[in-house]
Amino acid sequence: MPPYLPGLHILATFAAPPAALHDADACRAFFDAQVLAFGLEKVGEAYHSFPADENGAGGFTAVLALTESHLSIHTWPEHGLATFDVFLSNFRRDNAATVRGIYAATLAFFGGTEHSKTEVRR
Repeated sequence: MPPYLPGLHILATFAAPPAALHDADACRAFFDAQVLAFGLEKVGEAYHSFPADENGAGGFTAVLALTESHLSIHTWPEHGLATFDVFLSNFRRDNAATVRGIYAATLAFFGGTEHSKTEVRR
């Protein structure tokens, strides 16, 4: 029997236009579409928007719990930055391509430019 490889985890930081980094509702709709498109199962979620201030702050935090594991984003529009991570286990199937697909779709959705990305095989 081959060794069990639990999955792929991508952790990234990207730059994006501030307007995109304020819109938690658009992100919720996008993440829901990704869950559906990739055949994942959401088992919980939390979204929190921070109040806007005169410095352009007012980003949001989102975390989705999935049967396969999770995805999350934290935004700082005042700095034009977001941190993102997605981990999907390989319990039922190899999800590495799905992890990479969700990350690529997220960058495109936010109009992001990657600053850093780490792939961790667990």
